[in-house]
Amino acid sequence: QVQLVESGGGSVQAGSSLTLTCTASGRTAGSYTMAWYRQAPGKEREFVAAVQGRRRNVTEYGDSVKGRFTISRDNTGMTAYLQMNSLNLDDTAIYYCRDNTFWGQGTQVTVSS
Repeated sequence: QVQLVESGGGSVQAGSSLTLTCTASGRTAGSYTMAWYRQAPGKEREFVAAVQGRRRNVTEYGDSVKGRFTISRDNTGMTAYLQMNSLNLDDTAIYYCRDNTFWGQGTQVTVSS
């Protein structure tokens, strides 16, 4: 059973930056795509970004975060990062990490004016 633990969320002002971390355990290989999703109150879960397992330079981003967020992965493939810059009020959400079919519990990001 893969377990995912997210960290790095918090409350920040608009224009600030945050870095989220997702660490996987319970598997030995980092060959699966890792991704970040988010869910704001009253809205559906939204794709944010993904990074492939074997080709870690291959990334994909949701339209709302392109140019502001950067996803990356460490050499072990067990940890993924989401660098979030120029945060705005619309980025307020619970951010979830996904690894293959497994999900983390989420970390809250709140952006205020």
